This record gives sequence, structure tokens and C-alpha cells, in this order.
Amino acid sequence: MVGTSFHLGLPAVYTNFAMRSLPLSVGARRCLLFLFIFASVFLLGFTPASFASAYNGHPKLVVVIVIDQFRGDYLERYRDEFGEGGFRLLLEHGANFTDCNYNYVNTRTAPGHATLFTGAYSNGHGIVANEWWDAKKKRMVTSVEDDDTKIVGAGDGYKDKAGASPHNLLADTLGDELKLATQGKSRVFAISLKDRAAVLPGGFGADAAYWIEPKSGAWITSTYYRSDLPKWVQDFNGGRAAKYWDREWKDGSGATLRSTAHRQAKDGSDAGFYEVIGSTPFANEYELEFAKELMMYESLGTGKTTDLLSISLSANDILGHQVGPDSPEMKEMALALDRELAEFFRFLGHQIGLANVWIALSADHGISALPEAAKKLRIPAANMDAGKLEAQINTTLTVKFSPGHAAAYIKLDYPVAWLDENAFAAAHVKERDAESAVGEAMKQSGLRDYFTKSQLAQSEVPATAFGKKFLNSYSPEAGWYVLGVPEPYTVGASKGTDHASPYTYDTHVPLAFYGLPFQTGTYRTRAEPVDLAATLASLLGINAPTHAVGRVLTEALTPVHHAEDAEGSAAGVAPR
Repeated sequence: MVGTSFHLGLPAVYTNFAMRSLPLSVGARRCLLFLFIFASVFLLGFTPASFASAYNGHPKLVVVIVIDQFRGDYLERYRDEFGEGGFRLLLEHGANFTDCNYNYVNTRTAPGHATLFTGAYSNGHGIVANEWWDAKKKRMVTSVEDDDTKIVGAGDGYKDKAGASPHNLLADTLGDELKLATQGKSRVFAISLKDRAAVLPGGFGADAAYWIEPKSGAWITSTYYRSDLPKWVQDFNGGRAAKYWDREWKDGSGATLRSTAHRQAKDGSDAGFYEVIGSTPFANEYELEFAKELMMYESLGTGKTTDLLSISLSANDILGHQVGPDSPEMKEMALALDRELAEFFRFLGHQIGLANVWIALSADHGISALPEAAKKLRIPAANMDAGKLEAQINTTLTVKFSPGHAAAYIKLDYPVAWLDENAFAAAHVKERDAESAVGEAMKQSGLRDYFTKSQLAQSEVPATAFGKKFLNSYSPEAGWYVLGVPEPYTVGASKGTDHASPYTYDTHVPLAFYGLPFQTGTYRTRAEPVDLAATLASLLGINAPTHAVGRVLTEALTPVHHAEDAEGSAAGVAPR
């Protein structure tokens, strides 16, 4: 039997709630506490992890929460200020892995979400960046852009724009395997403010992925999933976003941090929902409000098999780029999210029962300190102007390949250069030579080093942990490219800060689990985000995603006790 440490958190959570809420005498409270303990120990001892199975609806629902740009150190940094029931549900009643790092270099939103749900890195799932150069279209395209689909729910302005789908994924996802295992009976949904953070977690078989139209904040989807928005989404879009306008975000002392009053954007147009509200806790609240509606109207957690819901919370990333990880605003964002998660977890308890839910928490990447903050501590750091760097690199390449005839040989998404194959073809330069020339030009412009796509395809990297990170970042897709190695705390934004480096401040993210199979504790064993899909798949009794390389985090799992062992022990017979 498990004992009385309440590794699942459920007895402690419900006991604390009862002790606070019921008007009982001291004796009655002690009696009730004893009954809670007895019932909890009995149930936990005879409901072992082996009974978990997607096929019989144990659990009824798996919720994976991904916080966009949430560094792994935040949970410890703000732990003493978190309230009850939010992050503490996972920290004090779940399994928390404090040393979880992405083992690749392309720490961007799209690769991060693909990694979490495929259990693979870019060399497995193929998503190397948020966007890349398309030689045929002669422009940058997004990781989920799909000309064979259209946007649903965004109005006439999107009629000629491509929709979104997971067609660029080279691997399937946890949700896809759940669908396959249950012959489609399990329901899979994914939501985010960003299309890539909804589409990639949902995978190929999701019932729907939803994200917002940036100006209005209305929830939209793609014809890949359905031809029309369900009525409940249309009703939600009927005015729910309006309540988040013209509000003030205040800190704990009552000081106003930001306002969501209507204002103009830099181009003179009216600033939209994503720009104004997206960098406040109201955006996370809006997402979680939508998640509740989705759960109720799509009847998640009520079927005979396990359902899956992915929620990617985007607001932390929108704010973090502007103010950095150490600002008072980022602290207040974390504390506000803690309260919002506590309320959402209470909803889960009321709607389904926490004993019927597993929760996983992680992030798609971290973030660098503001370079100006690092420099104050005498740590070398810099803000680079990516636009100027791009022009400088193109000038260097023009001198080498087409003197007197300026050409745009590359697009720079610092620290990655995307090569225009047509421009190099005009100069009669092949891929390997072109990539090497771009890499050398990048070094001349201030990057520490580089690895080309051609090098990575042939595994031509140092036999070191650092070299392995770059091999994991390789994708055969996305045309020609060069992965630059930036100096630490050197970002490609002229203001604010960024991620996309191989360093720990970008790779270190939370990884925590809550639910019946997980043994309460803080685990300092090395973990990676690819372990999330592998662990959940194993516990659900389904196949891991096709290209998964993660391990099952067995150190955090409750020991399995078979019924025959329990009966033998009760009769004084040693288990076999």
C-alpha cells in the first residue's frame, strides 16, 4: 500500500477543502479527517497505476498545459508567493522535475510544441522553426500554413488567405496515437492564441484546434478540421472578448501595470486584441474561459475512453519579449496565472473530479535576460538589430558572388539564416558551398559559430553534448539553412529580449505531472520535454508517437500493486 504521504495530492486537497468549508466541531473535524485518510489510503492502495488505461476511461481526461515562454526556474523563484490550488497543486501534490531541458538549439514556439506532443526533436518531427523560406513561393511561410485549407470563422478578410494544418509534421502525436488506440472514440482538442501552438499539439487526428484572429480576438479554426464553427464557438465569439477591453491590470499593491484601453498600433490602425490584451493576464483568463466552454459543450471527460485537451497559454511570451524575465510585470504575470490555474483546476474538480484527471505542465522554451540587465552585472550581453545584420550578411555575399549586383541571398531570423536557393542558383553556387559561405558571413557579423544543413545531414558535428543539440535540430524540410551559434545573452532584437539559443536560459523549462499514477515529490533526475509524451503514452497503455525518443519517467510513478499481491499479503503470503 502507498502509505499516508498522499502522493496523489487528492486526499490532502479535498481534506483541506472540507476542513475549511464545513461548520464542524473540533471532534467532528478530527473524525472527518480520519475518514478521509482511511478512505484515501484504501482507495489508493487498491486502485493501482496498472488500472490506468485509455481504453476504459481511466483517466477520463488528460490536460496538457504549455505555458509559452515559461522558464524552469520560475516555479521555484515565485513558489513562496503562489496561493493554494494553482501551481502548488503540481508542486506539492504532484511530480515535479526541476532539471528539464530541451536537448536542441531551435528553442522557438513551433518546434517546442511539436517536441512536447511527438516526443521527438526536429530531426524526428521536422519542425525546425516558426517559419522558413519557401523557394517556390519566394517568401517566408509559417510552420502550419497550408494552401489546401482555409480559415474558418475570421470573416471575408481571410477568404484569400491560406488556412492551417499539421501537414509539415513528419511524426504523429500523443493525440494521434490516442485516437488510433480507441478507434477514434477519444476526443482530442487543442487551443492557443497562436495557430502553431494549437495545430501542432493537436496533430493530424484532432477533433479541432482553435486559435484567435489577432484583431478581434475571435476564436477561429481551419477547414482541415471543419467547415463551420460550432454554435457554441459562435456564441462565445458573440461578445466574450469585449469584457477584456478597457481594463486595468494592477499588481498586488493596487498599482496599475498596464491598461487594455483601445489605442492605435504603430501603423496608425486600431491595435487589436492580440497586441493590447495579449500581454496581460486577461489573455490567459480568456483562453481558460474558452477551455471551460469547450469542455462543457464538447462533453470532454464523459466518454468511455480517455480524452485529451492541450492548452497553450500565450500571454507570458507576448509580455516576456518586451520586459524580460526579471521584471516586476513578469512576476505579476506568473502570480496572476497561478490564481487563474487554481480556478481552472477547481472547475476540473467540479466538472469531472480531480481523481479522474491527469495534468501535465511544461513550456515550449525559456527566455534570455534583458541584455541591459545582464550588462549591469558585468555579464557580456548585447541587443543585435537583425535587420541590419541581414543587410550586412547580404552585402558580404554580394561582394563574393555577384559584385556590382546586389541580391537578397538570405532572410535572417536570428540566429538562423534561410537561404534563397534561386539567388544562389543564379550565381551558380550549390547548397553546401552556399551554406558555408553564409555561415562564414554570419561569423564576420558577430556570431560565434555555425552549423549548416548539409553538415547536419551528414552528422558532421563535434562528438559533444553541444554537437548533439545541433543534430537534434536538423530537419530535412525547410530548404537551405544555417543554424548560427550566438554569443550568450546576445539576442536578435534591438529592444527587449528573445529566445532561440542553445543555452540553459532558453532550454530549461518546467515539467510536472499530477494525477493518480504520479508519486508526489521533487525529482532532480535529468528529464527532457520529449519524456512527456512517452510517459503519458505508457501510462495510458497506448503506443508512443511514431518518432518518440523520450523515456518513461518511472522514478515518479507509483509502484504497481496487483490485486493478487494485495490478497496474498492480507493472508500472510509473500507476493510472488
